[in-house]
Amino acid sequence: MPLSDRELLARLIQCEAGGEGENGMKAVASVVMNRVRATGGEYARVSQGGNIRNIIFQPYQFVCASETENGRYNPQNIYNMNPEPIHYEIADWAIAGSRLSSLGQALWFFNPFSPNCRPNFPSEVGYFITRIGDHCFYNPTSAYFDT
Repeated sequence: MPLSDRELLARLIQCEAGGEGENGMKAVASVVMNRVRATGGEYARVSQGGNIRNIIFQPYQFVCASETENGRYNPQNIYNMNPEPIHYEIADWAIAGSRLSSLGQALWFFNPFSPNCRPNFPSEVGYFITRIGDHCFYNPTSAYFDT
C-alpha cells in the first residue's frame, strides 16, 4: 500500500531536517508546502494543483526521496525513516497551511557545509532569505516564474 501524503511528508521532514530542531523541521516542511501551493513556475506545474507526492518525488530535488544517489544505494531515504510524533505534528501543521513567517515563500533550501550561504540558489531564480540551523533558505525571484 502506498504511503499517504502525511506519512511521506513526516518521513521527509525527519530525513532532511531531523537534527535541525523544531524550527528547522518546520522550515523544511514550509518549503515543501510552498512548492505544493506555488502559483506559477516549475513547481506549480509539478504539483498539478496541490499534489504533495509529485513535489516530494520530483527528480533531483530531495536527496531523501531517492533510494540511490550517484548510482549508489542511499541508506538515508524516506523508506528507512521511522517518524516520531513530532514529525507527524509538523507535517499536519504544514498541510493545514501553517508556515514559518521568516521564510516568506521560500522554495529551496540546502546545507552549504560552511558558515556562509550563497546569495542566490539555484542560479538566479532564488535569493537568500534566512538561515535556520545548517540550512540556507531561498525565496523565488521574478525569474523563477519563467521556469
